Amino acid sequence: MTQMMKAAVLHALKTPLSIEQVPIPEPGHGDILIKVTACGVCHSDLHAVEGDWTPPPVIPLIPGHEVAGKVAKIGPGVTGFKLGDEVGVPWMYSSCGQCEFCLAGMETICKQGEATGYTKPGGYAEYMVAPAAFVGRLPAGTDPYAMAPILCAGVTTYRGLKRTGARPGQWVVILGIGGLGHIAVQYAKAMGLRVAAVDVSPEKLELAKSLGAEVTVNGAEGDAVAAIQEKIGGAHAAVVTAVASKAFEQAILMLRPAGTVAYIGLPGGKSDEIRTSISAITNWELTIRGSNVGTRLDLNEAVAFAANGVVKAKIRTAALEDINGIFDDMRKGKIVGRVVLKFS
Repeated sequence: MTQMMKAAVLHALKTPLSIEQVPIPEPGHGDILIKVTACGVCHSDLHAVEGDWTPPPVIPLIPGHEVAGKVAKIGPGVTGFKLGDEVGVPWMYSSCGQCEFCLAGMETICKQGEATGYTKPGGYAEYMVAPAAFVGRLPAGTDPYAMAPILCAGVTTYRGLKRTGARPGQWVVILGIGGLGHIAVQYAKAMGLRVAAVDVSPEKLELAKSLGAEVTVNGAEGDAVAAIQEKIGGAHAAVVTAVASKAFEQAILMLRPAGTVAYIGLPGGKSDEIRTSISAITNWELTIRGSNVGTRLDLNEAVAFAANGVVKAKIRTAALEDINGIFDDMRKGKIVGRVVLKFS
C-alpha cells in the first residue's frame, strides 16, 4: 500500500497552492529521504509560483528550498549518513560535477544544475528526496526552525558578501532589509565589516540597527545615494537583496572608487533591467558581480556561523495550510524577517 504525505502543490502558474495528499517519494541511488521538520518561505518561491523566470518551474511543483529535517530512509549507494541525522537542503539540488564551472568551484552556475522546489520537488511537504552528496549536515541539537532560512538566505548573502572582496573594517551597504537583508547585516558584522543599511521601511531599518548596522538610510525620505556618500564617503562594497530595479541602480552610485556591488535580489518580469552610467563604472573602476546562492563549501561555512550563534534569522512559524496567505503578505511587503513552515 502506497504511503501518503501532506504537501502544498502548484498545478498552474499564478494560482494558489493546493494542500493535498500525495505519495511519499522513494529515494533512488545516491538519494536520501528526509522527514521535513521546517521549511522557510523565500521570495524565490513566490517568483516560481508567479512564473516570473525563464525557464518556468516544472509543473506540478512542490515548492520550498530552505529545508531542515532528519534522514528517514537511505537509498542505495549512500554512505556517511544514518537514520535520524539532522540535515538541510538548499536551493542547489545538484550539479553535474564534471563541467568547467563545477571543476572550478563554481557549481552554482552549472548548466546542468537542478534547483530544489523549482525543477525538483521541494520542502513544502512532510517528506522529500534529495541527493546525499548535496545535502548539508546540521549540528545535532540545532534549532531547525532558526536554521531553515540559513540554507538559502544565509548561504546566499554570505556568498554575496564574499564575492564583493570587502575586508574587515571596510564599509558595506546592504540594500533591502527583508528576509535576506536582515541576515546579510549579521554575516557582514560577523565578518568584521562595517554596515550601512538602506530600506524604505522604518521598522526594517530599526531591525537592521538592532542587528549592528551603524548607519541607516530611509530611501523613501530623500536621496539615499547622497546620504550614503555623505555619511560614510561611499561604500567599499554593496549587496543588493531588494527586488526593485532602482535599488540595483542606486547601489552602483553608493560605491566609492574601486568598489564592488554584488547583486543577489531577483526582480521579476519587466523590472529585470537597469540603467547605469558606463563612464562612472569605467572611470572609477567599479565592479558589478552577480551572486547565485552558494556552493556546498559556502553552505558549510554559513551553517557554522549560525551554529556558533553569531547569525540568527528573525522568524515566525506557520502551518503549511497558511502558505497562500503568507504569499499574499509577501506580495504586499508585510513580512519582517522570515516565515518558516512548521511540520509536526
